[in-house]
Amino acid sequence: MRLRNIPGSREAIAASPFVIQEDIMRNNKGHWPQVFGADQPLFLEIGMGKGRFISELAVAHPENNYIGIEKYSSVLLRALQKREKMEDVHNLFFLRMDAEDLTEVFDHNEVAGIYLNFSDPWPKDRHAHRRLPSRQFLSRYEQVLTKDAVVEFKTDNTMLFSFALEQAQAAGWEILACTRDLHSDPVLCRDNIMTEYEQRFSAAGNPICKLIMRPAQNR
Repeated sequence: MRLRNIPGSREAIAASPFVIQEDIMRNNKGHWPQVFGADQPLFLEIGMGKGRFISELAVAHPENNYIGIEKYSSVLLRALQKREKMEDVHNLFFLRMDAEDLTEVFDHNEVAGIYLNFSDPWPKDRHAHRRLPSRQFLSRYEQVLTKDAVVEFKTDNTMLFSFALEQAQAAGWEILACTRDLHSDPVLCRDNIMTEYEQRFSAAGNPICKLIMRPAQNR
């Protein structure tokens, strides 16, 4: 799906103190606590969309640092507009980047957890390597995750969810939790923060799938 370009979005992002700019983000590899001014566990949301999930997470957990990653300027702008209204929040920054560059921006054992929420399903087989729960991306995540860190994945796309399970098992990852109806699971749904997509899809009666996994080496 082609996203509508919002005039001025790139300029607003370039001028924002809440966005770590591309020309310096790689210099922060291994030094992210200095960016936040606090040596706290670092969590990422890859493909954060309009930012509701990670913004609420940052407010609920000031003891952690959070970075939202989004490659589309017009989408990131919406998250930035939310961020600008958040007073006294110092543990949330954004990056405009492609997740393929993850290991160039984050060091080994630097990320305490990764969230993948309603990722693009890339339905054509030839694009399978672009799916965020693919083995190609799992390998990237494994390089930056700390010991015992997990990846949490939510989607309403049952085919993408099955693909994620297959890829995790093929990569030797450990499945810690799995449900195809998150909102009916009292344990996994506890403290669940809904994204904009999740609210819309669940209101339409679509069951939400959730997977929590980690690399086998972290067992």
